[in-house]
Amino acid sequence: MLRQNTGNARGVQVGPSQLASRGVWGRIAGMEARKPTRRCFLAEAAVAGVCSALGVAAIADKTTDADAPDLPLVDYHVHLDNLGLEKALEISKRRGVKFGIVEHAGTRENKYPAILSNDEELKRHIAMLEGKPVYKGVQTEWTDWMGCFSREVVAQLDYVLTDAMTFPGKDGGRVKLWERDAPDRVDMSDRNAFMERYVDWYVEIMAKQPIDILANASWLPAPLAGEWDAFWTPPRVKRVVDAALKYGVAIEISSSLKLPRLSFLKQAKEAGVKFSFGSNIRGERVGTLDYCIQVTQALGLKRGDLFTPAPPGKKPIQIRTL
Repeated sequence: MLRQNTGNARGVQVGPSQLASRGVWGRIAGMEARKPTRRCFLAEAAVAGVCSALGVAAIADKTTDADAPDLPLVDYHVHLDNLGLEKALEISKRRGVKFGIVEHAGTRENKYPAILSNDEELKRHIAMLEGKPVYKGVQTEWTDWMGCFSREVVAQLDYVLTDAMTFPGKDGGRVKLWERDAPDRVDMSDRNAFMERYVDWYVEIMAKQPIDILANASWLPAPLAGEWDAFWTPPRVKRVVDAALKYGVAIEISSSLKLPRLSFLKQAKEAGVKFSFGSNIRGERVGTLDYCIQVTQALGLKRGDLFTPAPPGKKPIQIRTL
């Protein structure tokens, strides 16, 4: 059985069959057209079948309670959009999944509906979550987020999560790779050349930022997404894995994207990289971790393979020299 990790004396037993999704994306399919945010883009990609096309054929469609490993279920990639904290807590308890709550953090230039941009805003985020049965986190944006906050306040978080989906454009500015004009703004005409720059970007993010989790790992922009296996070659995966190991960064297994694929994850597991689970699903379906559970079974992951927040004094913001 999988066991909820809530910090209480007794965990809540829950198995994958109890978490199986039925029409997970049905409520999302009717979203009206708009300029996509990152989270909306990821959800809509799932509706369109992009995520299922990237699934792992080697993993069974269902995992039984009898097969499931005895591991804590934690979703470290939970946003409160269209949900609110009290509803999130109710869903967390009902699903038997502990949540890590994140909000975007960085400069206002990142243009999100809500973004934490200074110590006072970050302190309010932390205070809102204090005493609740959740982990306190942020999803940082771009490369300049550290200039917004003091080390002392960032250290009050349980973890820092980021991804590589905002990428340097031809002019050096930030480009959201899921947006329609991204291929022109970053030049993807030579896809292999772009891929080399993309892997360089993964390594740079981990080398230069005090992060705990690399989210949305191995995601590819639309022009490359249909050839995931061709672009995520073992040498490229190795470069990402080596950086994650060197800098102590956990790689997120994304239940919304169904990524990384098993080949990537096997390489990471063999190297000794830690993994985290993340849904990054908007609204009521948050905390749905079916893919994470299936991958756990396929890889034979143990407790020691999973990320846990560092204790005070050992957080990346406190121990890394940047």
